[in-house]
Amino acid sequence: MTQEARGERIAKWLARSGVASRRDAERMIEEGRVRLNSQSVTHPATFVTDGDIVLVDNQPVSAPERTRLWRYHKPDGLVTTHKDPEGRPTVFSSLPEGMPRVISVGRLDLNSEGLLLLTNDGELARRLELPSNGWLRRYRVRVFGVVDEARLASLAHGVVLDGVRYGAIIASLDSRKGDNAWLTVSLKEGKNREIRKVMAGLNLHVSRLIRTSYGPFPLGTLQKGELEEIPPRVLRDQLPKAPDKTAPPHTPARNTTRNKAR
Repeated sequence: MTQEARGERIAKWLARSGVASRRDAERMIEEGRVRLNSQSVTHPATFVTDGDIVLVDNQPVSAPERTRLWRYHKPDGLVTTHKDPEGRPTVFSSLPEGMPRVISVGRLDLNSEGLLLLTNDGELARRLELPSNGWLRRYRVRVFGVVDEARLASLAHGVVLDGVRYGAIIASLDSRKGDNAWLTVSLKEGKNREIRKVMAGLNLHVSRLIRTSYGPFPLGTLQKGELEEIPPRVLRDQLPKAPDKTAPPHTPARNTTRNKAR
């Protein structure tokens, strides 16, 4: 049987449909949340073929479309999750109507703002999150406290805090006024609240954190809440190893329109 006839593993299919990363899709299967043609899926090696009906949490999932990627200017006060148990507003509930199902490339915490990449392809999201791709994530960071530039420079060698090893961080002082200062911080791997924790280790309190770029994609002039699709040709140029499905269909992609979140 050919690979085409056999179909595609359901966890990968769900990831490409923008439901979740492949790892999270496998977790959904373990939790009994996925059904294929009315049958509960119990193993991630189950295959999906054309015409199959897939449900997640009893909701139908559309077949994967071409890979798309958006730049979104996340405001502070939104959590980067689809559902928040505390009922706080989320990034995904703020997106314009008509957006396909998307997931984020990494996260920004509740009080952080700036560039957040969104995609309808969980496989792509996972690949862009890997430190091995070498992409820098840059931030503008406002801190309160006395900045020791020598200690900032030492972060380039990595640091261990509370038993957790953080990789190289390039941090520089941009400006200072009294006990407040602005820093530029760059890193290739973003652990949970990494910048805030590392700055706290330097006796600096982060009062504002803005992501200004993620790899080759800048925040640019996007205003808070604005969303802009990255043109397919740019996506293919920046991601030479991306699947061929990044190629647009015969209809031109509407990729330069900015949308304001609700």
